[in-house]
Amino acid sequence: MNKFDGLNQAMVEQFAPMPGRRPLLPPLSEKACVALMCRMLFKEGWNEHIAGHITYRQPDGTILTNPWELAWDELTASDIMTLDSEGKIIDGEWNITPAIGLHIQLHDLRPEVNVVIHNHARWSGIWANLQRVPPVYDQTGAHCGAELPIYNEYTGTFENEKSSLSAAEALGNAKWALLANHGSLVVAKDLRQAHLRAITLEWRCKRAYEVELAGGAEPLSTEQIEKVGITDANGFPFCWEAMARRELRLDPSIME
Repeated sequence: MNKFDGLNQAMVEQFAPMPGRRPLLPPLSEKACVALMCRMLFKEGWNEHIAGHITYRQPDGTILTNPWELAWDELTASDIMTLDSEGKIIDGEWNITPAIGLHIQLHDLRPEVNVVIHNHARWSGIWANLQRVPPVYDQTGAHCGAELPIYNEYTGTFENEKSSLSAAEALGNAKWALLANHGSLVVAKDLRQAHLRAITLEWRCKRAYEVELAGGAEPLSTEQIEKVGITDANGFPFCWEAMARRELRLDPSIME
């Protein structure tokens, strides 16, 4: 991922013209980027044991994903699996979850979606179980807009092709969703956008839970959220790299 991947280059050059004294990240393979995403999101609360899956569609149509057997906080680049467009393994030494069908269907239904993330995340999972949409109370929770659908036709897990297709179709053009009594779902055009959406969703849900425990407050207005939410389309400069560097400092073997 180079400095401008997923970013509005003109905006970055306007507001951050200095080149910096060193690269933000070392060269990374696409598999290393997926492993880093798993590690980074684990720290954000997307960490329900071995649950959850990330798929990242490549320009040639193949799909990178995390293996079924391993938790997100132990993955390295060499653990990442490669699938064909139908979800069949073409490279890798592990297995994939039977629930990968939801991802394959979303990639098929929405050509602009190259990243799909699902897990039973901590804070968004609370609101999914409540079947309520958390208000937006602060700037960090507003980075990706206000609309957050709830898919509430729970029929079990997503190994069943009919159930997963129903969920994929119900998502429509949304960027994320709460899955009632289940978990959270985020889709995006690239890893940077997916990371921002995933961390914003958890922050928004955590803050809303804390504010309600404290007695409630006035949420941000739609106009205020729209002003902040320009980051979703234009990208959040340097955040993905900063969180990736944190993981690489803790465990450089991620790149192996």
